[in-house]
Amino acid sequence: MSTRKTALITGANKGIGREIARQLGHKGYSIWLGCRDTERGEQAAAGLRSEGLDARVLALDVTSDASVRAAAVTYSKTRDTLDVLVNNAGIATGGYSAPTEANLDDMHAVYEVNVFGPVRVTQAFVPFLRNAGQGRIVMMSSSLGSIGEQVDLTSATYGVNLLGYNSSKSALNMITVSFAKELAAHGIKVNAANPGYVATDLNSNQGYRRVEQGAAVAVHLATLGPMGPTAGFFNDGAEPTLGRHAW
Repeated sequence: MSTRKTALITGANKGIGREIARQLGHKGYSIWLGCRDTERGEQAAAGLRSEGLDARVLALDVTSDASVRAAAVTYSKTRDTLDVLVNNAGIATGGYSAPTEANLDDMHAVYEVNVFGPVRVTQAFVPFLRNAGQGRIVMMSSSLGSIGEQVDLTSATYGVNLLGYNSSKSALNMITVSFAKELAAHGIKVNAANPGYVATDLNSNQGYRRVEQGAAVAVHLATLGPMGPTAGFFNDGAEPTLGRHAW
């Protein structure tokens, strides 16, 4: 088997996920694009391979136990280690309804992807990360999941009061800490990344940051050295350092 480091990025056929894959690929990683839509995933992988990168697609629906288990079996046929897992797949549904009017079906859908998805994928792939010895897990969170910001009247995100999406990212932050506490004994670092307001399909391309900027903090966390932090929530801050984000 190859000794080249590997990275799996969920939701990687477009947007921030694809850019994380691209940046890690240029750092020498073999990259696996975890995609529900394998046709779109193959198109994304082909584009990355045209840049000389080692990119391939892994069929993976983060909302399905069976799909995630099957993805782990498929991966095991080529590798027994995984160096980086980026839980990037995420959705926002339900629009800007007031919390008292939020649709619970929409909220369930958001939690399936944003909360239970990262748990499913991490549990399925953590044996490969343990085998790597110094694995890295990155959870793609959001400043909207920061309780500190949501109660700060001066915060730029104070007025964005989305019950489902915001609370899903707050839950993901606690999930980050929980995994980090357990996996520290195995040399695995687990951190949450806030990419900022990036122009993607998630926000109808209204964000003011480019995907290259949004991906940078995740790539930084994915490539931390042995003295790097774990159980943290970070934004990109001032290069080359990481900026800790308020929980």
